[in-house]
Amino acid sequence: MTGLASPTFSKRERIVSRKLIEQLFSKGSNHSTSAFPIRIVYMEKEREEDEEPVQILVSVSKRHFKRAVKRNRVKRQIREAYRHHKQILAEKMPQDTSLAIAFIWLADELLDSQQVEKSVKRLLEKVAENI
Repeated sequence: MTGLASPTFSKRERIVSRKLIEQLFSKGSNHSTSAFPIRIVYMEKEREEDEEPVQILVSVSKRHFKRAVKRNRVKRQIREAYRHHKQILAEKMPQDTSLAIAFIWLADELLDSQQVEKSVKRLLEKVAENI
């Protein structure tokens, strides 16, 4: 069973490669869309053996929240919303392609989890339409 079909969020589903992060944010092969308060940057790439079909990165800037407690809360909300709705991408992903996704927080205030979840779901649906 792949990580995308299970309702968990494993460490293998996180983007940790600096090279991949640089590729994701370089101009060219990436796509971007937003649903306030989140912007999403994503990139399709060829899937390597023993790699998860979707890997994500969550970014919350110090500019928005000075305190780490608030930044961590927002990251937790985004990861949880992704975990609940990642099957949206699972249904559309081709076998030979993987997806790298970065969630970037745009708002200066904390929002409740329902709003965050709605935004993440809307963004995942947009990405699923484009792959």
